[in-house]
Amino acid sequence: MASELRFLGIETSCDETAAAVFTDSAQVLSSVVFNQHHVHARYGGVVPELAARAHLGRVIPVIDEALRRSETSLSDLTAIAVHHRPGLVGALVIGVSVAKMLAASLDIPLLGVSHLEGHVYAARMAAGRDIYPCVALVASGGHTVLFHAKSPLELVRLGSTRDDAAGEAFDKSSALLGLGFPGGPAIDSLAKNGDAQSIDFPRGLTTSNDWQSRPFDFSFSGLKTAVARYLEATPDYAKANVAASFQEAIVDVLLLKSLAACKATGIESLLIAGGVAANSRLRAIAQERCDKAGIRLRIPAPGLCTDNGAMVAALGSLMVSAGRSPSPIAFDADSNLPVEAVSLN
Repeated sequence: MASELRFLGIETSCDETAAAVFTDSAQVLSSVVFNQHHVHARYGGVVPELAARAHLGRVIPVIDEALRRSETSLSDLTAIAVHHRPGLVGALVIGVSVAKMLAASLDIPLLGVSHLEGHVYAARMAAGRDIYPCVALVASGGHTVLFHAKSPLELVRLGSTRDDAAGEAFDKSSALLGLGFPGGPAIDSLAKNGDAQSIDFPRGLTTSNDWQSRPFDFSFSGLKTAVARYLEATPDYAKANVAASFQEAIVDVLLLKSLAACKATGIESLLIAGGVAANSRLRAIAQERCDKAGIRLRIPAPGLCTDNGAMVAALGSLMVSAGRSPSPIAFDADSNLPVEAVSLN
């Protein structure tokens, strides 16, 4: 039996099958991620049914590999944590079902963890110290949300996307440009050779009326449409300029809203997490603007920005140490983000 407490984290919320082993001494003993890019590339985006099928075939091998790399046996596990909301419901069901089966057979606690709170806690893991309170932006393929993170277990939603998420807009615009899937890395790479000021793409929900009524909400569907119309009307367009200008519009809106949230809450700390946080332009401009505004910026390393099992297991460990009750074995996978304040109960 391992001397320290060991937590298994399972992640299947979208198109990465991931598992990790984390200890109560804050060590990531293993983290295994299997991505499905080859499955979805031909479609230009994630196909929910195919994602669920891929998880079904890979989740057990991924868990086995995480246990092997960490030299952990099933009997060594203290608890199992699994992302159960929000995400693609068919994909979530796979991870939740396997987690329930393991927890029941081992007679150990089962902890349902929110995917978005996991992303926020990944920045806490990267920092290695307390980072709360802070304003937290989670930007990914399925979500773009601003939180007032009062503590790891107390997050209040300030605003979110009204339509496309930032990562989704990257994927769709990448498809329009013929750059393939996933769109974020492809556009990030191409944009380095382009002029970000060459095309004035729209910044959604940034008019004066929008700031009064929906100051912390996002909208990227109009930007995607603007890219499509520009390509149709400009036969001799330069791909690099389109990529750079599109990316600049996304980065500008994300940071305008995030820094406005810092000002409104009086919080001088901004955390950016989720897959889009790996974008090099976002990371660079965020640092410039935060330095100018006197805001402390925290962004995890790219490996902790994308979906992974370590953030699930680490948050599960925190929940146990905080005395949170295990989740009932009958709890469900939930594709939705709660409308009201978010907590990890």
